[in-house]
Amino acid sequence: MKRKKGTFLMVTGSLFLTAALCLTIYNIYVAKRAEEAAKAVVPELKTTIEEAGEELEKIEHGQNAVFTSPDREMPSIEIDGERYIGILEIPSVDLTLPIMGTWSYSGLRTAPCLYKGSVYQDNMVIAGHNYARHFRPIKRLPVGTKLYFTDGENRRFEYEIGWVEVLDGTQVEEMISGEWDLTLFTCTYGGEARYAARCLKKE
Repeated sequence: MKRKKGTFLMVTGSLFLTAALCLTIYNIYVAKRAEEAAKAVVPELKTTIEEAGEELEKIEHGQNAVFTSPDREMPSIEIDGERYIGILEIPSVDLTLPIMGTWSYSGLRTAPCLYKGSVYQDNMVIAGHNYARHFRPIKRLPVGTKLYFTDGENRRFEYEIGWVEVLDGTQVEEMISGEWDLTLFTCTYGGEARYAARCLKKE
């Protein structure tokens, strides 16, 4: 009887280990695919953004204030059926990511997404998956780390990390409100909580 019980436990344990291994391999595959998808978008997005910036330079300087009005909707660029509002760069961890203009679970599999707010209102919140080459690095970013957001008309905004905190998954209001100019957030490994990198704009 003891021998049968021991065999059962060994088989059960092997099944759990196999399932865990399969899940790990799948997660690595999904993360790698997301990395490649985002990386493929960046060159075309950069080119289009630069062209839009050149067009703006042709407009008289006195009219430029219209284009950065806090109430203005962020310009977006369509690539392969998806709309992007700009590019996020974190040089210290070698990250350059396109940012989608609309948040969705499917969109997050390609790139981080605008969750709420606007770069012009200094309250932008961006969500990203906890992939190695998406937002996983933000939990380790030290205070003072520099990052940059370039909008769809080639305006570049500089920020630095003020602090990184962990919020419960239900603390939605705490995530989207406060005195910071930019927030990047991602799930913790188990998904129960969120890492939030609070960023302050450099003038």
